[in-house]
Amino acid sequence: MGTHDIIFNGIAAFLTISIYTFLYKDNPFYKFAEHLVVGVSAGYFTVILYFNGFVPKLIEPLKQEKFYYILPAILGLMIWTRFSRKWSWISRFSLAFYIGSGAGIAIPLYIQNFVIRQLSATMLPVGVSTWPLITNILIIIGVFCALTYFYFSKEHTGAFGASAKFGIWTLMVGFGAGFGLTVMGRVSLLAERVVFLRDYLSELFKYLS
Repeated sequence: MGTHDIIFNGIAAFLTISIYTFLYKDNPFYKFAEHLVVGVSAGYFTVILYFNGFVPKLIEPLKQEKFYYILPAILGLMIWTRFSRKWSWISRFSLAFYIGSGAGIAIPLYIQNFVIRQLSATMLPVGVSTWPLITNILIIIGVFCALTYFYFSKEHTGAFGASAKFGIWTLMVGFGAGFGLTVMGRVSLLAERVVFLRDYLSELFKYLS
């Protein structure tokens, strides 16, 4: 590892430790690292949006004499009137168009990914043997019981109440698995940072010696 790597990895190690100092309490090191991340991220994404959005979707089409691209550019400029108390009402037209078109695109995708695919994942074959048969039956029963828990037009008593109670257990298992996955993801990030700090300190001692 050369001097260049030692310096830049040292900056990364310093910022990593500064972020984790928040585990003790809020302090200037954490605030510095936090503000630096926010500022660098804002600048980075601004440049990305300019070269991946503004240039290919406005500048280049105008060079090709596709002048109808001026219309979305005008809508985009109209949003900036939000900073004026007098002219802020103009931005409502752009926001209405953006929200309407965004909803028209997002709703079918959401239904396809989170409704239709979920229904398809529940329609499982039960004519197989051993463990696939058991797991498929448990999935079908768990989904049915979870749905009965959210059916409030009938009192949850008797067999219907038992089904709703099993639905609660199913939901708790699902929430627990999701929470565990989130925790493991954060732990893996922590482990990666710890390994980075360990390797950097090892290389730093070798460099200094």
